[in-house]
Amino acid sequence: MILNLKILDEVNASGVVLLGIPFDDYSSYLKGTAEAPPKIREAFHSSSSNTYSEKGLDIGSSDQFLDVGDILFEDNSEKYWQIEEAVLQLLNIETHVLSLGGDHSITYPIVKAFNTKYTKINILHFDAHPDLYDNFEGNPYSHACPFSRIMENNLADKLVQVGIRTANQHQREQAEKFGIEKIGLHVSAEEIISKLKGPLYISLDMDVLDPAFAPGISHHEPGGLSTRQVLDIIQNIDVPVVGADIVEYNPMRDINNVTAMTAAKFVKEIAAKMIMNK
Repeated sequence: MILNLKILDEVNASGVVLLGIPFDDYSSYLKGTAEAPPKIREAFHSSSSNTYSEKGLDIGSSDQFLDVGDILFEDNSEKYWQIEEAVLQLLNIETHVLSLGGDHSITYPIVKAFNTKYTKINILHFDAHPDLYDNFEGNPYSHACPFSRIMENNLADKLVQVGIRTANQHQREQAEKFGIEKIGLHVSAEEIISKLKGPLYISLDMDVLDPAFAPGISHHEPGGLSTRQVLDIIQNIDVPVVGADIVEYNPMRDINNVTAMTAAKFVKEIAAKMIMNK
């Protein structure tokens, strides 16, 4: 049993579900992102804030939003491919899925599941890294590789990457090969939004932010976006957002839960956008 079946009975068929994916088996450098989902939930419900989005929608009390808990990984099979199965269970109920990682490798099986429902999905990818290695440290499913797997399998009609600041020659060649649109750090939210089409999937790696805004990440890459810049992009998207993931938060490196609160903020704003743009 990969998901809690009792909770699934409560899912609103047209709503947004929050799914935790505590998986960091394919991380490089540091582990710890598997511990992120409960920390983000704790921040989401913290009495230091509330569950309202900036547009005035109370995500916490909305009948269009339900937290279905974490994937209950079964030990008798490969954990990685259970992610696809769990997301498919939710998509079969006609929901919109907002996933909490976990490392960025989870995006590939998630998008594989989405491809069964949305054959022309577009992806908006926030990240410091392009995650376009063909193979990283002997693992083609590493968290440094998901968008190579997605694009080579034609799972996305268009991929727009924002915030990239570490692309090496190999990854630049991969981006050119797959026709990926990489947007510079100094482009306005309006310019980014004008390039987006629906149905849209958002993949938000927390290290897109400058480490000053998100110290709780494994790979600190100075020179990133501010929290407000990312929020401005999300809040002004004008096409349907059918799914999203928030990945690479590492609680082991956080300071005073700053990054957890930022991730929870993104949960509220992305969920609000998914509900309002249906």
